[in-house]
Amino acid sequence: MKNVQPPIHRVLTGSRSGAGIGRRLMPLALAASLSLWALVPTARATDGYQLIGIGQYEKGMAGAVVADPGDPMTAITNPAGLGFIPPQAAFSAEWFNPTRTSNFGFGQVGSHSNLYGIPSVGWVAPAFGPHLYFGGGMFATSGMGVNYLQPNTPMGTVQVYSDIQYFSMTPALAWKPTPNWAVGLGLNISLEQMSMQETFNGVGINLASPSTAFGAGVSLGVLHKINQYVTVGLMYRTPTFFTPLTWQETTENFNGVQGNSGQYSTTLNYPQQISLGAAFHPTKRWTISVEGQWINWSGTLNTLTLHGPWVGTNQVVMRTHWHDEWVFNIGTQYQLTKWLAIRGGYSYGTNPIGSSDTASNLLLPAIVQNTITVGATQTLGMGWSLTEAYMHAFSNTVNGGPIAPGLPGTSASLAENSFGFQIGYQF
Repeated sequence: MKNVQPPIHRVLTGSRSGAGIGRRLMPLALAASLSLWALVPTARATDGYQLIGIGQYEKGMAGAVVADPGDPMTAITNPAGLGFIPPQAAFSAEWFNPTRTSNFGFGQVGSHSNLYGIPSVGWVAPAFGPHLYFGGGMFATSGMGVNYLQPNTPMGTVQVYSDIQYFSMTPALAWKPTPNWAVGLGLNISLEQMSMQETFNGVGINLASPSTAFGAGVSLGVLHKINQYVTVGLMYRTPTFFTPLTWQETTENFNGVQGNSGQYSTTLNYPQQISLGAAFHPTKRWTISVEGQWINWSGTLNTLTLHGPWVGTNQVVMRTHWHDEWVFNIGTQYQLTKWLAIRGGYSYGTNPIGSSDTASNLLLPAIVQNTITVGATQTLGMGWSLTEAYMHAFSNTVNGGPIAPGLPGTSASLAENSFGFQIGYQF
């Protein structure tokens, strides 16, 4: 089965005979993942507000990994991949730098927050019986936000702030009945935080205190090695259904609808998605992986309903009108030497926000489309490895109508850079 593995897994030391060590280290990895639940800071992303890859192996492949598992982060991208990688743990840290500007009709203004950290941890080991592999971890998978302050406009001081964070702790189980087939199931136990503010001279929506919601969903995966040259993979992730986000506020105002003091709430679920891919192995050293993905943003962000003590009604609707997104990823890796593997990739995603909806999404400008990545892994010996990746998402701009009648049009721009490293240990 070694031709199914990425080149890094054909040269790392260790074997499944180290499963006893793996079982002793699994509780440590789980404890680390639980600590990340409490300590992880904001994450930001590219496909809508979803990262193109979790961890630095996946990032270096531009997210084209549904048929090419490379580390335990596959627990969330395709849980069947746990059956095709050696027992191991991986710890990833990433620095994410988005550059955002908007024009509310009064000239360009830049966001005041531009650097975020993205940690992830994962592990996998044989467990429970023959042909079964148990893994998982804590993953910062999605997020977005802006922080604009523009004083001295015809509408007074413009203050626009948003922060959406999404984390998942995913225990997963893979069953590999034959050397060529594996199926996997992952339970996405998720935490979501959200805060937002859009005020003009102090009037508007001000829900800037973070609110937390909890949710759950399921990931199902299949991986099949057709022959020594081709492997195919499929993953379906159900929607993640969350409890309501709530705020206790004094007064609110949205599009002229006044709100009284009391509790305001909304529900933001995470979309279902399907990923289908194939990995090609022209030689033992070279892998090419391609993937197509559909993300059902229209099922969760077509509208955002804000319930509360509004005057004359119990809800107002923010018409965000996000469209479903189609994503194409391609990545390649080559084993240069026994200790060095290099990789790179390209990702393209359709823009979920149309120009006609620009003014409605200045809080949520997830609009980048073209992304390139590079990465490398060094085998350090004794089962240890070090992986790095760099990502650049090219700037994209959308232009739309005004925020209010009689004002100039609006625009939003976004570009992204990130760099991260990952430490791996194979049992």
